[in-house]
Amino acid sequence: MRKIKEVLRLHSQGLAQRQIARSCSISQSTVSAYVKAAEAAGIRFADVGDWDDTQLASALLPAPVAPPPADRHPVPDFAALRAELQRHKHLTLMLLWEEYRERYPDGYGYSRFCELYQRWRGKQEVVLRQEYRAGEKAFVDYAGQTIPVQDPDSGEMQQAQLFVAVLGASSYTYAEATWTQGLADWIGAHLRAFAFFAGVPEIVVPDNLRSGISKACRYEPGINITYEEMARHYGVAVVPARVGKARDKAKVEAGVLLAERWILAALRKRTFFSLGQANEAIATLLVRLNQRPFRKQPGSRQALFERVDQPALKPLPVEPYQYGDWKRARVNVDYHVQFDGHWYSVPYTLTQQEVEIRGSDRIVEIFHQGVRVTSHARSSSVYRATTIAEHRPKAHQRYLEWTPSRLIEWSAKIGPETAKLVEHVLASKPHPEQGFRSCLGIIRLGEKYPHPRMEAGARRALALNARSYQSLKAILANNLDGQAIEEAAPPPLPIDHANLRGPSYYDGCESPNQASEPKKEDESC
Repeated sequence: MRKIKEVLRLHSQGLAQRQIARSCSISQSTVSAYVKAAEAAGIRFADVGDWDDTQLASALLPAPVAPPPADRHPVPDFAALRAELQRHKHLTLMLLWEEYRERYPDGYGYSRFCELYQRWRGKQEVVLRQEYRAGEKAFVDYAGQTIPVQDPDSGEMQQAQLFVAVLGASSYTYAEATWTQGLADWIGAHLRAFAFFAGVPEIVVPDNLRSGISKACRYEPGINITYEEMARHYGVAVVPARVGKARDKAKVEAGVLLAERWILAALRKRTFFSLGQANEAIATLLVRLNQRPFRKQPGSRQALFERVDQPALKPLPVEPYQYGDWKRARVNVDYHVQFDGHWYSVPYTLTQQEVEIRGSDRIVEIFHQGVRVTSHARSSSVYRATTIAEHRPKAHQRYLEWTPSRLIEWSAKIGPETAKLVEHVLASKPHPEQGFRSCLGIIRLGEKYPHPRMEAGARRALALNARSYQSLKAILANNLDGQAIEEAAPPPLPIDHANLRGPSYYDGCESPNQASEPKKEDESC
């Protein structure tokens, strides 16, 4: 439309059609057609100077005639077909076309059907071109392809995973092999990636890997508590990609593809006998990948990183993050919680409360409502307990102080006779702990009665062999401790009688094996 206005303007100034054609870079016949159309419509340049393109086109150009339909085949409902493809994982266009032909036998052929579908789909998907600020985002993910590592002793092959991190602005890439995609390897790979970049980006964009994202959600994904703690330590935000939206992390998808092509493919003929060997080879090829020149722009990833991303990255913290596993637990009635097979105490006031446990290599910390309530040195002893005495109730602390030596020591403060009585009580039981309460009762009597009376009562109880708490209590309650202790009567003398045979009578009897002469009846034994 700009050409038409320019033609009319120059024509109104009296220029020849040849000059107008040369000025507007169009053919002389086109200039003639524009001038004739304007004259037929009775339009001059002064009339159309402020017209828009639509108004000018409707006034000068004839209404377009709709072309006859190219074919009369029924058009499939491509929107419904795409919805079915998204719902059913194994559904194919071939099957959908066969169902279409069953319904419309004279419909499109398979190739035309697919062509029309792809053309329709291309019009539906509009891709946003993303621009990344320097130092803003790092994209992280695991590659689908693995690295075989052979055990040097058994010869067994174990598949190592390839972790890839890519900076958004420069596409500077980091890669390393880890044994698993578990949480510990996932966090460790992040720490080494930050060290490789010598700085920290503002945002980390992971896939919805289970190790990092505890709950995948389009709007509010749940971040693993350890992953969140690591991000807080480095001052970085974790913004997971949307589920099923690979374009949210297109940088790392491209980085993974490059790592598989330029690293894994290059190592396909090598045999590794340890994870360290594999990572050494990866590091060498990684330098080559980052220094490889771009194909569509000058420079390389390394050069662009040094110029753009590196100055914008935040500095690393003074101390690196110390990995720790987190666990939620409810405090048992014995005010202990279990972590990795060992039991650790917490203040007894938290019994039946839910707490969070963080276990590192050396320490176990326990938090309640975000506040650390205690910590223990980590123990590898299974089914054992680590207990801090202050975590116990006062009654439990006192009970555990009841040991035989402590009870005897306490009773000795009253007097030696009381201590002797306590010793006899403990010795009279099959197990000393069975006499703890009796001994404690004897000591408590010393709070009610003076120590001299306690000593006298204990002496009387020992003399009468009445060695118990109840006996001593009765002696003191009935004031028997003040009475003199009767001396025990001497044992009775043996009975002396003429009809009793003494031991000397049998001394003269012969042994059955000895030969003897017959005796008289009155001399027989």
